[in-house]
Amino acid sequence: MATAPTASKQPDPAQTCPCGSGKNFGDCCEQVLSGRRIATNAEELMRARFTAHVIHDFRFLHESYRPTAGKPYVADDGEPRMRWTKLVVHAHETGSDPYKAFVDFSAYGTEEEVEKVLHEKAEFLRVDGTWLYNREARLGPAPYKATSPKVGRNEPCPCGSGKKFKQCCLLKA
Repeated sequence: MATAPTASKQPDPAQTCPCGSGKNFGDCCEQVLSGRRIATNAEELMRARFTAHVIHDFRFLHESYRPTAGKPYVADDGEPRMRWTKLVVHAHETGSDPYKAFVDFSAYGTEEEVEKVLHEKAEFLRVDGTWLYNREARLGPAPYKATSPKVGRNEPCPCGSGKKFKQCCLLKA
């Protein structure tokens, strides 16, 4: 007895794109995923890669990852356990090198009924005119930077005791 083929996970072109851009799928990631056009910047590729995870387009993920791009694609058996639900792009940074960019993002998903978040700063490289995901530049949120200046040892203690900082609160730290 034959089983019915699995239904396509590809959204309708008129549906909102899974990448969170607010555009419909047909005007957003579908064009990049189908190869009708290449991503114009690293953020656009990041959004297309997220959508590829959502719709299980693993060939696109293979082809847009620098270490495997240009190599033959071999499908893995089984379904991924993570079901990706939302992408939030925090920053898209380009520098003086036009062939390198970074995208800081959070990807949300559920695995075994538990919501999880992947916060990453990813490095993208432009190779022969095509943007490729290269590597994770940082996992987790950006490091915390204090906004107030550091109190010097010989300055008055900020607690208001009238003592020098080194004779007061520095000892308690």
